[in-house]
Amino acid sequence: MDEESPSSLTDISMAWVCHNVEVLCVAQEDGSLHFRHCPLFPQELSDQLLHKMADEGVLNDRTVGVFQNLEHLRLRRAHIQSSQLSAEAFRRSLCPHKLQELNASHIHSNIRISDVLHSLTSNKICRQGLQTLMMNGLHLYGEAGEESLQASFSMLRGLKKLSLAWTDLDDKGLEDICSMPMLESLDISGTNVTDLTPLLNCQSRLMSLTAHGLQKLEMPTSSFILVLSKLQSLRHLDISNERLVRDGDNLVQQLLERPGIFPQLVSLDVSGWRGVSNVAIQAFVEARPGLRFIGLLGIGAGGSELLCGDGNLKVAGESNLTQLCEALRRYSDRECFIREVLAHLYSHTSDMEEPQPHILKLVLDGMRHHTDSLHVQLVASACVFNLTVQELVLGMPLRLLGNVIQQLLTAMKNFPNHEQLQKNCLLTLCSDHILQVVPFDRYEAAKLIMVLLGSHEDQTVQRMAVAVVSILVSKLSTEEISELGAEEFIMKQLLSIVQQKASLGVVDSTLKFALSALWNLTDETPTACRHFIQCQGIELYMELLESYYSESSIQQKLLGLLNNVAEVEEMRMELMNEDLVEHILSLLINPVVEVDVSYFAGGILAHLVSVRGPVWSLDAELQSTVQEKLHSSVLSWSSPEHAMVSYRTLQPFYPLLHVSQCSGVQLWALWAIQFVCCQNAPQYCNMLQSEGGTDILRVLSSHPDTHSDVKCLTENILKILERNLHPESSVEEFH
Repeated sequence: MDEESPSSLTDISMAWVCHNVEVLCVAQEDGSLHFRHCPLFPQELSDQLLHKMADEGVLNDRTVGVFQNLEHLRLRRAHIQSSQLSAEAFRRSLCPHKLQELNASHIHSNIRISDVLHSLTSNKICRQGLQTLMMNGLHLYGEAGEESLQASFSMLRGLKKLSLAWTDLDDKGLEDICSMPMLESLDISGTNVTDLTPLLNCQSRLMSLTAHGLQKLEMPTSSFILVLSKLQSLRHLDISNERLVRDGDNLVQQLLERPGIFPQLVSLDVSGWRGVSNVAIQAFVEARPGLRFIGLLGIGAGGSELLCGDGNLKVAGESNLTQLCEALRRYSDRECFIREVLAHLYSHTSDMEEPQPHILKLVLDGMRHHTDSLHVQLVASACVFNLTVQELVLGMPLRLLGNVIQQLLTAMKNFPNHEQLQKNCLLTLCSDHILQVVPFDRYEAAKLIMVLLGSHEDQTVQRMAVAVVSILVSKLSTEEISELGAEEFIMKQLLSIVQQKASLGVVDSTLKFALSALWNLTDETPTACRHFIQCQGIELYMELLESYYSESSIQQKLLGLLNNVAEVEEMRMELMNEDLVEHILSLLINPVVEVDVSYFAGGILAHLVSVRGPVWSLDAELQSTVQEKLHSSVLSWSSPEHAMVSYRTLQPFYPLLHVSQCSGVQLWALWAIQFVCCQNAPQYCNMLQSEGGTDILRVLSSHPDTHSDVKCLTENILKILERNLHPESSVEEFH
């Protein structure tokens, strides 16, 4: 599907059914599932549902039972690749259908090719009607090691296309296959076949032969060429070599130079055979104007204008970007080739000027096919960075970027100890556009990166990881932050980084991002605040407040977190330290200190002297001083023009507005509300209204004991609310 388009309704519906199949079904006596209510599915939708269940990883012996309902779910094209199906479940649920196509490649169970054949040939309709069969990656025989099949390939009388790549197919099996009367297309890549002579039995009808990576072939070069030369109906031939070795016997060279060979050929793949001459390739192509594709990756040829790949002839090679893209398309499932392509692509994409989403998608496909290959993930992640660096990322479809980021996170998870891979992935993630706009699982990403951070001491990795986590945490929901804050190791890890930086007395981006992450992590998260206290965070922050006294940006982040702790009533006693309170008070009243710092200092003190929560346990005179200075300091503040703070909710302020609170506490909360309402009226005015804050303000304004300064500020806020929530009535009143 187009990465710029939304998912189709059919795809969304199929995905929903897959993820709710257990709820929609009732279990039978044999354990299989049947739909409780099953409408008559159009045949194409039945095929799509089976395919989707396999892709989503929910197709197994239980769920495949829904397809025993032959009346309502009719299958023609069965895609069960990479599913978890036993031979019995396959026979019982799928073989009764009138199958025309079956892809049973790479099934994750003990099902064998012999099992599939036996089940298919037991159904007369399948014997006659099955046209396409793919069983790549399966074993030929059963566990008992029998040397003959329970059923032969030749029994599938209507089969036209057969793919057995990367199986243990041998010469005997090939002989059986070549006796099939309708066979037109055959893939025997990576098998145990040693002799291709049986192909002569189907030379008049075989139109496509894929024989990539036949490492066990024992035929002399002359015999090999002779057999292939007799396959005069061939339109597609792939004899590429996965080892990317020199053509020592000149096998490919001789094949290309043989007069009159392959007159009807449309595509030829000889990638991986190094040393084939450019002259031989050029002459072969010129003599076959109908040729539409040629694979030349790793050959060292293909630099001519004829082979550039821009015209009707598509070329998979490494000479230019067009050839590399074609190679990525053709070889996504061949690790050896993908590694070679990506290595060349990295140098070709090092100075891109325009966004290339089609190339990024091809790189993503290669990564998805080889998630367990460190080499592929390493080079691909470097290519991803080249393709998304700076302004290039802005030209990429968001869904494509989201899928790419999820794949990078998978690579980071699969190879946690490979430092360069981690750097590559983090370099791409260090983008405001990606972190702020692109859709991906930010919670899982933040958690994963924090886990990885603990195993890497490299300063570059640490700096990028902390920066990414800091921004990710700020984008999480309150519920997600609560879940993340419940992980004590995250708090320990971030505090350790802060401690490390503080011990050196440095002020760098890593320290600032770590402090920001801690601040966001404790926002409305009592569990995280508790972990902070248990990890001696208060003691560390007391030291930092003194050692970074002149660094307002650091002070703001330190006080912001302590403000979060102070909001939790049962934890305020942890802040009842006379030295700490006096230091914070000095930040409140010092005229040199910026409002950004004084504001958060005031917030901590307002919560500590609040009548709600624990009783003030320090010197009574200090309490009176705090209350007095809160009042006078707030009145002296001028609102900064920049956005100083943002809130997910205004709930923590409402208890401070109770009529029983001292005026200094009330003023601090009111100043905060007025500031954010002026900065972002639509968001915070609606928030006040929906949370019931407006009623609290009206009560405070009308109470006879309310201080005149408090009443004045309260009425200012109510006017702001009136202007923004009821603009028309405000205009009428003005007139």
